[in-house]
Amino acid sequence: MEPVLCYRINSPLTEAEATVRAALQKEGFGILTEVDVTAVLRAKLGVETKPYKILGACNPAIAHRAMEADPRVGAFLPCGLALYEDAEGHTTVCLQNPDLISATFHTHGLEEAGNEARERLDSALRSVAKPV
Repeated sequence: MEPVLCYRINSPLTEAEATVRAALQKEGFGILTEVDVTAVLRAKLGVETKPYKILGACNPAIAHRAMEADPRVGAFLPCGLALYEDAEGHTTVCLQNPDLISATFHTHGLEEAGNEARERLDSALRSVAKPV
């Protein structure tokens, strides 16, 4: 099982991020957290890097089912997505594989929630990007 699922969008990070957010919303996901890694590294270390952002996506219904099955799952939520731009100005989006949650905890009820999360996230990202 792959720990991350990656996709490529042929646009700069700012544009790709807006596209990804819209696709996730269509699948019932909202963004709960976001970290502008580029800005943090600039402010804290004085380092300039290529654009890099981390988003925490959550589908409340799926998250609720997963946490009802095993409250420890909250440590793995929200689902993390890393977006980073390459030298050509294209963006790679890597998604934390939700199947790892059920594989890690072995709790009844988590497999269904993990599968649904992966299917919806994959559907959203495939609608706007190509798998890498």
